[in-house]
Amino acid sequence: METSEQLLEFESKIAEGAKIEPKDWMPDRYRSQLIRMMSQHAHSEIVGMLPEGNWITRAPNLRRKMTLLAKVQDEAGHGLYIYSATETLGIERSELIDQLLEGKAKYSSIFNYPTLSWADIGVIGWLVDGAAIVNQTMLAKASYGPYSRAMIRICKEENFHKKQGFEIVTTLAAGTPEQKAMVQDAVNRWWWPSLMMFGPHDAESTNSSELMQWGVKRKSNDSLRQHFVNITVPQARAVDLTIPDPELEYNEETGDWKFGEIDWNEFYQVIKGNGPCNRERIAARRSAHDNGAWVREAARAYADKQLTRQTTS
Repeated sequence: METSEQLLEFESKIAEGAKIEPKDWMPDRYRSQLIRMMSQHAHSEIVGMLPEGNWITRAPNLRRKMTLLAKVQDEAGHGLYIYSATETLGIERSELIDQLLEGKAKYSSIFNYPTLSWADIGVIGWLVDGAAIVNQTMLAKASYGPYSRAMIRICKEENFHKKQGFEIVTTLAAGTPEQKAMVQDAVNRWWWPSLMMFGPHDAESTNSSELMQWGVKRKSNDSLRQHFVNITVPQARAVDLTIPDPELEYNEETGDWKFGEIDWNEFYQVIKGNGPCNRERIAARRSAHDNGAWVREAARAYADKQLTRQTTS
């Protein structure tokens, strides 16, 4: 049972900036919110392998194949780190994965859009991973120790992914007119979904205020989105690409780039499962899960055999 003394000690740790560790007492609501948020993050890393994995065999040269393969492998590792961190909250990974495959858990809406050209791979690295870095740099300071520590390594790798993507974008933007048009088309399609990655406006977010109160999040959705726009617009201009927003305007007083309103109807439709690739993504994960059943069974059998040897020796 939760007592006032336990709650006071917990809140004091949060206020002091101390980390909450798995064996520490925590409110049930704190635990459940972390499980929801961290599992969604892990699911996003795993589902996020699919749009880019689709281009590994079609990358333009061996170097591009190798770097893209390494990136997709990194995404798998990120999912592993976060699933492992989530398990410290007392929930089995198999349960988390079942929730994803049964459609009971969410993942980032951005991964329900198709990759139509090679330029999409560059723009995903630049915009999507760039947005992820803005959000995850904050999470590296989260109050829950296992989550924040996982984010430190993930952020380092995501920075490499962004550089890799921006290199592709820069190469295409400086290439032939056809290549320039291809990368501009990719920017046009991925810009708004990238802004949606930060979630709804602060006033409409049902979880942000509570997560900020507990130090899981340090900044609001809107402030993170604004920071992303501020750092990305100059990058686009540096390579002579246009942000597809007629309302984009620099405010000299605030130092912010004012941008237009997101199509929130599209955002919520994708969240509800009606995006361009929602069904395809979940079907691919279910297929991979079913096809990998023999690996899990073999691993369990090996672990059981090793345990039997230890107990009988």
